[in-house]
Amino acid sequence: MTTSDMIRELCEKKNISLAELARRIGQSPQNFNKKLKRGTVSTEEMLKIADVLGIVFEQKFVIEGKSSIEITNREVEYE
Repeated sequence: MTTSDMIRELCEKKNISLAELARRIGQSPQNFNKKLKRGTVSTEEMLKIADVLGIVFEQKFVIEGKSSIEITNREVEYE
């Protein structure tokens, strides 16, 4: 599943259009749609999407199952 697919599915589950999501993150629907088609949505944009929808976004690398490097919009991180 691509990032674009994930965003589309998220919009379906949250009952919001892609155009409305674009506006909420401060982008034009046309520009956001181009990013989805090219697959160039940034991590910063993913964090902003999570914030405006009131959900958690996480992205991480797990190193040999022992430690991780992660990006999240959660206030408190547990390891």
